Amino acid sequence: MLRRFLARIFWTLSRWKLATHPAPDRPTVLIGAPHTSNWDFVLMLAIAWRLGIDVRWLGKKSLFAGWRGPIMRSLGGIAVDRENPGRVVDDVVARVAAGEVFGLVVTPDGTRRGHQHWKSGFYRIARETGMPVTLGYVDRTTMTTGLGPTMQLSGNVAADMDEIRAFYADKAGFHPQRRVEPRLREEPSH
Repeated sequence: MLRRFLARIFWTLSRWKLATHPAPDRPTVLIGAPHTSNWDFVLMLAIAWRLGIDVRWLGKKSLFAGWRGPIMRSLGGIAVDRENPGRVVDDVVARVAAGEVFGLVVTPDGTRRGHQHWKSGFYRIARETGMPVTLGYVDRTTMTTGLGPTMQLSGNVAADMDEIRAFYADKAGFHPQRRVEPRLREEPSH
């Protein structure tokens, strides 16, 4: 209740507009892209809280150290131990099997510069759990953000990624120069 109220205030006062498809009614892998700024986190929470989506998001273990841990977990954070990332998939599968409904926010393009591919974790998690993928976005050129379509991955990586690329083709993040083309290293070369 409080979160929805705060989100309503945010969207009333923000220069950004919420332009969205309806929230999925089952667990989903929610892509956040283009992810070019830490401000995307604020927009993601505002979207989720406005639409009533219970979100979980993956963050490096160091974000959960000390006093930040309880705050990050209360905002839906799941600590990822980069030395044992497979445990995250097991945890997500267990949550889905227990009937939990949530959006697992994944930012496959990251915020760091100097890489040319999306990380494929979102794809592996979606395929291993059977969860669909919802295309969340930030578009600075139109000052809009929200959720795009929800799709079930087919297992044909190139075809699935072509559909994802088509959606994000006209989207520019908070810092457009940091945008990474939606392409997985595992995709066959064209």
